[in-house]
Amino acid sequence: MTQSGLRLEQIRISLHGAVMIALDESVAPGEVLSVMGPSGAGKSTLLAAISGTLAPQFRLEGRIWLDGTDLTGRPTEARRIGILFQDELLFPHMSVGANVAFGLPAHIKGSKARRARVAEALADVGLDGFADRAPDTLSGGQRARAALVRMLLAEPCALLLDEAFTRLDADLRDQIRDLVFGEARKRGLPVVQVTHDQGDAAAAGGRILRLGSRG
Repeated sequence: MTQSGLRLEQIRISLHGAVMIALDESVAPGEVLSVMGPSGAGKSTLLAAISGTLAPQFRLEGRIWLDGTDLTGRPTEARRIGILFQDELLFPHMSVGANVAFGLPAHIKGSKARRARVAEALADVGLDGFADRAPDTLSGGQRARAALVRMLLAEPCALLLDEAFTRLDADLRDQIRDLVFGEARKRGLPVVQVTHDQGDAAAAGGRILRLGSRG
């Protein structure tokens, strides 16, 4: 398997013997696949299967490939898949810089080098000088940017968005999703986003996969 990007090969996800999801999709580097459908259709279940966090009561058939590597049996931490949720999940007792540093890969050695990389990454998204700030002093857009930086610093090879823009107001929503989709294109990351919002899908500019209401 040498294909780059994300490949969901003959995926079937069942719960108590009933098939919730059946699909066969490929997402090219820099492309966004928007997954839409009513509550209970299995949208977040699909993301869990891709990320390796599928609950044990579900049965997964098929293979999940990323840049030619079969991820199907790998643990979450070995998949190199970044995830953004609607909640930023920043640790309130830690500074913005310390939160972001959680994403740093182990190959960046030494506290000075790691602090410099965090400062550089924050500056790249308009948060220059924010490393020592507390998360509760940030606006919603600033928190979303910090969460994005933390995820990107982990050097993911694919990106999952689970209603990532839902809590943002309209103007901020446009700004943050442009930033997220722009970074994904720049880095050549295949993206799967789950959303209820047609505007999110339109902003992504990619294909739309509509799931039914079974399950």
